Amino acid sequence: MAELLEDHTTLRLGGPATAWVRATTEAELTEALQTSSGPVLVLGGGSNVVVADEGFDGTVVEVATSGVTADVEGTDPTCGGVLVSVAAGESWDDFVARAVELQWVGVEALAGIPGLVGATPIQNVGAYGQEVAQTIAKVRVWDRVLKGVRTFANADCGFGYRSSRFKADPGRHVVLDVTFQLRQGSFGAPVQYAELARTLGVDLGQRAPLADVRDAVLELRRSKGMVLDDADHDTWSAGSFFTNPIVDEADVPAEAPSWPQPDGRVKTSAAWLIERAGFHKGYGEGAVGLSTKHTLALTNRGGATTAQLLALAREIRDGVEDAHGIRLVPEPVLVGCEL
Repeated sequence: MAELLEDHTTLRLGGPATAWVRATTEAELTEALQTSSGPVLVLGGGSNVVVADEGFDGTVVEVATSGVTADVEGTDPTCGGVLVSVAAGESWDDFVARAVELQWVGVEALAGIPGLVGATPIQNVGAYGQEVAQTIAKVRVWDRVLKGVRTFANADCGFGYRSSRFKADPGRHVVLDVTFQLRQGSFGAPVQYAELARTLGVDLGQRAPLADVRDAVLELRRSKGMVLDDADHDTWSAGSFFTNPIVDEADVPAEAPSWPQPDGRVKTSAAWLIERAGFHKGYGEGAVGLSTKHTLALTNRGGATTAQLLALAREIRDGVEDAHGIRLVPEPVLVGCEL
């Protein structure tokens, strides 16, 4: 029987794959990439993907590699920092928990994000004032065009807001492992996100104990249905479905929040735009709807189809554009379907 992608995505959506390969070692992964005929879909944790109801007419290569290697042993704040190489198939949240336990500083505000380590540089995953671009030292990939291993230093990764050179050239680079350069210490990086600062009871720019930062982030994410829970359909999602738009300052609606960007434009809140366009928490009828906890998450309430989810996404995108003149862009990767 064909493997169903709905069993491997956090949305619980997606039809069958023609073939399926589970790669537990780097050698198995690179071999599968070289020998699979026809289209290939590289799948990690399935937390940032929307797959068509028809499934995928090709080979799914599931990344299940493992391994975490640090260049120092134990916890020694006097040494200043640590280089940690993490296999692409490692759980991102497990890595964050391990970093906090070992007093590795720089990823503590990224707790609770689903998916695997290999996906983080592609999207330049970020939350609560941190991005992986701030701590990534290098990314090793299999280049499917040159058919070999390449290593990109941070400066060569083209990191931007939810973007990278890997995302800009989809399908070419398959992440093998990521090396992070983290400081050592018992306190986290300076808090750069107002909501997190309030939860921690500190001022912006102040620091708090690593474990406290992680706990506070998990508390905030749970309150928004952003920590996976099989019993909570609000978490049957792909996380934030739309990115926060970056636009000219003159295009930002009055009273909308905005944050200056390096290119002179500003970033505004997709959630604010969605809510002010008339789409409230829990919006939607039937099997799909907005999360009851967060308007950026489109959820599967049970028995949904990808077609139904995309119809809701189009309704919200078009409604926001009609109300505010800003066209929202989806964050998840769309496989075999389009918005």
